[in-house]
Amino acid sequence: MDVGAEDFAQRLPRLRRRILRAAFVALDMEFTGLHSTYLQNNEPSLFDSPVERYLKARQSVQRFTLVQLGLAIFSKENSNKYVVHSYNFFLFPSTLGIRDVEFTLSASSIQFLSHYGFDYNKFLKDGIPYMNEVQEKIFRQHLLAGTCTSNADRDVLKKAIDEVTSWIAAAKEEDTMILQDLNGYHMIEVQLVLRQALENVWTEPLEDKKVMVKKVSPEHRQLLENSPYDHCQKKLILLSARGFTNLFQILVKVKKPLVGHNMLMDLMHLHDKFYRPLPESYEEFKRNIHNLFPVIIDTKTVTKSMQKKCLFPRVSSLLEAYAVLCSNLNPKGPPCPVIALASGCSRYAEKESPHEAGYDAFLCGSVLLMSAHLLLCRSTDNAVEAEPSFSQYLTVLAEHVNKVNFIRGGVSSINFSGEDSPCRHPPALVVHVRGWPGVTERQIYQEFKPHCRFDVRRLSKNQFILLSNKYKHVRLVLRDYRHHPHLQVSVYRHWRHSPSVNCLLQISGIVALWSLLAFVLGGARSC
Repeated sequence: MDVGAEDFAQRLPRLRRRILRAAFVALDMEFTGLHSTYLQNNEPSLFDSPVERYLKARQSVQRFTLVQLGLAIFSKENSNKYVVHSYNFFLFPSTLGIRDVEFTLSASSIQFLSHYGFDYNKFLKDGIPYMNEVQEKIFRQHLLAGTCTSNADRDVLKKAIDEVTSWIAAAKEEDTMILQDLNGYHMIEVQLVLRQALENVWTEPLEDKKVMVKKVSPEHRQLLENSPYDHCQKKLILLSARGFTNLFQILVKVKKPLVGHNMLMDLMHLHDKFYRPLPESYEEFKRNIHNLFPVIIDTKTVTKSMQKKCLFPRVSSLLEAYAVLCSNLNPKGPPCPVIALASGCSRYAEKESPHEAGYDAFLCGSVLLMSAHLLLCRSTDNAVEAEPSFSQYLTVLAEHVNKVNFIRGGVSSINFSGEDSPCRHPPALVVHVRGWPGVTERQIYQEFKPHCRFDVRRLSKNQFILLSNKYKHVRLVLRDYRHHPHLQVSVYRHWRHSPSVNCLLQISGIVALWSLLAFVLGGARSC
C-alpha cells in the first residue's frame, strides 16, 4: 500500500489503531546513498571498532536522506495466524518554515533503485514531510512569528497573491474565487500569506489541489478565525508539517518490538531524521535508541546464528532467507504460523518486489516469525503448542534481542542494551615487503585481490597487516606466498610485530645495556 503526502493525514488514525493492536512492527528503508565518499577512508573496514564505524556511518547519514520507508504491521489473530498490513511511505524533507535541507545523491544508489522500479516522481512530488526535534523547535518559532513559509517556489506564491489582489479590488463581500494547482505545502503557504497580507479575505482548502478565497468583512474574518473548523489553526499546520514524525512518535510511545534486517543504518536514520541529530558519542546513540525502542530484533543476527545451530544454509540476502524458511525446514514439527497479507497489500502475495521498502519489511517480519518457530521447535524436547504465543517466540529469541548485525568490523554485533561482543576473526597476517620502495596500502590490496579479499592497514614503512573474515583465505595466502621473492607473509603476533611493543623492547634493551655498563664500570673502579 503506497502512502504519500496527499493521503497520509487521513490514514494516520487507522495506522495508529493497527500499531496499537500489533504483536510487532517490521521496518525497512531506502536511501539516496549508503557510504559517503566525500571523505577519504570512509568505507567500512574489518579494522573498524564500533566507535570508528559509527563515526563513518554518521557522516553518511548526515549527507544522505530517506526516499522510502517500509512498515509492516503484524497482528496476531485468534488462531495461529498473523495478518500483515504493509506500507510504502514516500518521504521528503520538510521545507516549511525551517532552514532549507540539503542532501546528496549517490549515483550507484539511484541507479540501483531505478533498476528495481523506484518511482522518483512520488518521492519528489508527493513525499511525506518530516522533521526532528531541533527542526520542529525552529518551525514553532516561525509559526508563532507568522513567517512560516518555505524557501521553494516563490513564483507560485507571487502568482497566487497577484491573482487575489487583482480580483479583490472589484469584488463584493461574500464573493469567492478559486486558486488552482497548489501542491503540498502551497495549500498552507498561500492561505497563510494571503491572510497575513489582507484583513478582508478568508481562505478554505478544497479538493483537487484548490483553495477557495472569499472576500469578508474584518468582523466576519475574526469570527471565522476563532472557529474550530479553521484548517489553518496552528496545531493543524504543525501536524501537517511534522508529517511522518507523527507516526514515528506513535511507534516510540507504544514500544512494540521493532524488527529489521542489517538495521544499523535504519536506526541511525530514524534517530537523525525523526528524533534528534546524531550525537558525536557512540554510547549516547546506543542509549537513545534503547530508550526509544527497548526491543529490537535484527533478522540478520538471527539467521547468522541459525546457520550454526539448525543446519541453516548460508544465504546472502533477505529474500533468500525467506525462500529457505518457506521450504519447511522442520517437516515433523507443528506448522509455522500462517502469515496472511491484508487485502490492500495482496500484490506482495502475487509478485516479488525486492528493494521496495514495504515488501522488504514484510519479508523481515515473516523471516522473524518462521525463524522463531524453528528455534522454538529445536529448543524443547516437549511438543510445541499448536498455536505458540508471540511472547514464547520472544523468549526463544532472547539472546538476539537488541543485537544488531555489524557488517565487516571489529565486533560481531552492536548490543543496544549492554557491552558489544568481540568478533572472532581469523588471525591477522603481517606482510613484510622487500625490494618494493614506496609501496602503498592500495598496491598491497590490489596484489592480494585476485586471490581473496583482505582489508589492509599499514603497520610500518615496510610492513602491512591483512585482515579477512574467512579462514580459508588466510590459509590460501599463507600457502601461496610461502616463497614469494618480495612479500614475506606470516601470522601477526602482537608481541613480535607491534611497533609500540618493539619500541618498548628497544628502550628496555637500551636501559638494560646502560645498567649493565654502569655495573661493570662501577665494579672496575672499586678494584
